[in-house]
Amino acid sequence: MPIANLVMVIALVASTVFGYSSLTNRITSLETNDTLMESDLLKKAQQEPKNLEIFMLIEHNSKILEKHQELLDENIHSQVMIKNLEKDLEEAEEKIEYLLNITRKLNGNSN
Repeated sequence: MPIANLVMVIALVASTVFGYSSLTNRITSLETNDTLMESDLLKKAQQEPKNLEIFMLIEHNSKILEKHQELLDENIHSQVMIKNLEKDLEEAEEKIEYLLNITRKLNGNSN
């Protein structure tokens, strides 16, 4: 076998081994990155104590908000009632004044 053919076969085998080695390293690197990224995402998604705490705070704040809304509704209702009572009181004062004037006229005429 000529030396040139032997060198070509050795070069071909060497380049094939080098290519296979590079390909294997690249695949391993990509699999490692994928595994690390997946584990990071799972860790971030499984932060249950923080999530539960946030949900508890939201629920607590919603209950407080409902209580304040009820109080506000009651105060608005009370204000409407107070305005109506003030209006009724003014009408009653006018009627009382009218009756007092009539009573004074009747008493003044009879004396």
